[in-house]
Amino acid sequence: MDPFAEITRLRRGLDDGEFSSRELAEFYLSRSRQLNPQINGYINLSEDRALAQAAAADARIAAGEAGPVTGIPLAHKDIFCTRGIPTTCASRMLASFVPPYDATVVERLEGAGAVTLGKANLDEFAMGSSNENSYFGAVSNPWDTSRVPGGSSGGSAATVAAGMAPIATGTDTGGSIRQPAAFCGVCGLKPTYGRVSRYGMVAFASSLDQGGVLGRSAADIAMLLAQFAGPDPKDATSHPESDPWLNALREMPDPEQALTPSDGLRVGLPKEYFAHLAEAGHLDEASKLFESWGCTLTEVSLPHTDAAIPAYYVIAGAEASTNLSRYDGVRYGHRCSDPVSLEDLYQRSRTEGFGAEVKRRILTGTYALSVGYFDAYYLQAQKIRRLIQNDFLTAFESVDMILAPTAPGVAFAKDDLTADPVAMYQQDLFTIPASLAGLPAMSVPCGVQDNLPLGMQLIAPHFAERTLLAWSHRFQQATDWHTRHPTLSEAAT
Repeated sequence: MDPFAEITRLRRGLDDGEFSSRELAEFYLSRSRQLNPQINGYINLSEDRALAQAAAADARIAAGEAGPVTGIPLAHKDIFCTRGIPTTCASRMLASFVPPYDATVVERLEGAGAVTLGKANLDEFAMGSSNENSYFGAVSNPWDTSRVPGGSSGGSAATVAAGMAPIATGTDTGGSIRQPAAFCGVCGLKPTYGRVSRYGMVAFASSLDQGGVLGRSAADIAMLLAQFAGPDPKDATSHPESDPWLNALREMPDPEQALTPSDGLRVGLPKEYFAHLAEAGHLDEASKLFESWGCTLTEVSLPHTDAAIPAYYVIAGAEASTNLSRYDGVRYGHRCSDPVSLEDLYQRSRTEGFGAEVKRRILTGTYALSVGYFDAYYLQAQKIRRLIQNDFLTAFESVDMILAPTAPGVAFAKDDLTADPVAMYQQDLFTIPASLAGLPAMSVPCGVQDNLPLGMQLIAPHFAERTLLAWSHRFQQATDWHTRHPTLSEAAT
């Protein structure tokens, strides 16, 4: 079997009887056992559950009741609750937590017949840009294991890039799907805020967190997104109306016919983004392709781009300090031994349970919310957030989609930025603005530099995922960047 096959190809193989779902699951589980010691992409493999689900999928296929993802193996970022399987958020605080229920994303995918291979590694509580902040160890980039895969969904990106899973779920708060997708040479979609239910997705920053997908192609991402996107009564922030396009896509075993883009696309090139980019040759080539298809390219301005990072880290930190206050050693999670008082229980449980980056964000967030500083920091950050959203709304009056870099460069070496948190935060310069505005955005492989992948970011108006996926698909029909992958010897160095 080809470990780098797209799930549209796997669907045909299952339907034609070329292989069974059980054989497919066993293949990816075996490959994951072989490569995980080098990549560390999985925190755990759920082998018994995967094989049981694969057997059920084979029965559905035999009965002619298979849907588009029935029997398709996948990895879940270990921030989605999975009944009976540990959900750790890559933290000592939740190292022994086994949820009694599934997240809506997990429930809908397993209801559609998908097979859960295991839980992918991440930065602790999704806080990080390199996947070096995990209690279970750093994840390695399969293209060069001395480099980071990006974060926080680095485990999801690395498992797909290494052929340890054909597709994976992820979450994106400030770039946590798009940046690792770019670093690992895969595709990654952050949907519009509210497109995907957050129920059962452990919260970091509730006004920013959004579930999404990392996969080999836009077609694969569209195929999976359709199965779990849509309104959810369990999440008041999910959009109450479903998308007819996604509803139709939910029944299609091959999304090809649904991914035909409309003509006359107007593409915006944000001058503030390109001003921060040392090398833009890969984006120039991509822009020329769009022009060859009759698209109109226009320079646009997003003037508050430079204010995005400070605003984001105030808002996200403030929300994290509130969300993570529930981990106190009393009800669940890590509990220190032999506390002498309630104060000692709280202090030692949280000190032992949280890593350095999580503590940093809790402290900065608590400071921003404290009396005397709330107006100066948190309220000002929210005002900047509105200005950034208005920048995009103004731009979308004259363009239909924005083409921009995903990250400042290729994946950086491990330990390069860990001693300088501000330099680490700068890695999110191009992804945070869309998150603050709640917009859908996607990273697509579009080049290489020093034998490492580069990605371009496409950003669309609210709930215009169809535009992103259709034009990404057209780009991938004309290029082969998304089909390139690290060799086995590279993945195992």
